[in-house]
Amino acid sequence: MNLSLHIARRYLISKKSHNLINVISIISIVGQLVGTSALIIVLSVFNGFEDVIKSLYNTFNPDLVVGVQKGKTFSSLDFPSEKVLNMNGVAGLANVVEEDALFKYRDQQYIAKIKGVSDNYPEISRLDSLMQSGDFILQEGQSDFAIVGAGVAWFLNINLNDIRNLLSVYVPKRGSASSFNFSNAFNNEVIHPVGVFSVQQEYDERYIFVPLRFARKLLDYTDEVTAVEIFLDKDADAEEIQRSLQTMLGNKFIIKNRFQQNEALYKVMRSEKLAIFIILVFILILASFNMIGSISILIVEKLRDIAVLKSMGANKRLIRNIFTMEGILISLAGSVGGLLFGFLILLAQQQFGFVKLGAEEGAFIINSYPVKMLATDFLYVFMIVLFIGFVATWYPVRYLTRKFESISLR
Repeated sequence: MNLSLHIARRYLISKKSHNLINVISIISIVGQLVGTSALIIVLSVFNGFEDVIKSLYNTFNPDLVVGVQKGKTFSSLDFPSEKVLNMNGVAGLANVVEEDALFKYRDQQYIAKIKGVSDNYPEISRLDSLMQSGDFILQEGQSDFAIVGAGVAWFLNINLNDIRNLLSVYVPKRGSASSFNFSNAFNNEVIHPVGVFSVQQEYDERYIFVPLRFARKLLDYTDEVTAVEIFLDKDADAEEIQRSLQTMLGNKFIIKNRFQQNEALYKVMRSEKLAIFIILVFILILASFNMIGSISILIVEKLRDIAVLKSMGANKRLIRNIFTMEGILISLAGSVGGLLFGFLILLAQQQFGFVKLGAEEGAFIINSYPVKMLATDFLYVFMIVLFIGFVATWYPVRYLTRKFESISLR
């Protein structure tokens, strides 16, 4: 065994002459342990929330969305649908028309987005899994139906069982100048709402799904679409397909993946995680001051041992290595113990969900704090704690051993 490591280990686990050093060493280890466990727990909970949010948005958003660089609409005839469907990994696509609209139901009015989708949308999308009430049916024969967001349904006080009151939809007439005559300025159609979906507040208060033919009739469109939504197989390489599509379609079209569709949201989540990570690292740095005190007191107490080692031929490097190794052992004990303690807490939370969100049962999509443990997080935390411990040890060791380098055995 390495001599400096052997002596440092004996100093750490053997009974010391002063009980104060034992107490300070234990406080140092506990401080590192608590800080390490807090860091890995918070990171894992953030990962869990990120996964929950992604699952919600991914259920609503397609894997890829194709739009035009300039303008708002393009002809669906200009889009090579057959070529795209024949690409490996593409499960299906849907033509989409989106537009802001004024909705009126009985005496209530509300502004939201109308989203017209092609008739194959229910089969290729995942929205039917998030139906709160009613059925995910957009059309039957010549009849058209609407699927309303939960927030929109609440604002308009929609009753799905009331077939006498239909949902009125108003959009500005295409290419017409502004007019004080409401009937001349707006196109109007009525539709029967048959279902309510609930994904996330942003979408629940913003969208109403209708058949594509209904949206085109309302907007005076023929073959125009505002986007083509592409859905991929579960194991498909989205980045590779996105690059291939861009090469196929050229610069006229812009293709966005799920991250790009919600870029601001994902950046905010990453920024929050980074901010919390930095704050907890600073707490670990503060906790490392206990280790500075522990190493400093240990060096002062072991002056006679230093003198004995020097008389036996030990050089300054060996003496520094002994106390540096002491600090590293404290950091190792704190980091490994903290990671193990954090892992056990996270595992218990995954299995039993004992830390609740503090709301009534069913008030949220999840009832307890979500957890997702990543090996990379454990590795990064371990390396950071060791680095902080090394830096906290390096200064007092160099300073005090230099100050007492003239010590001799008396």
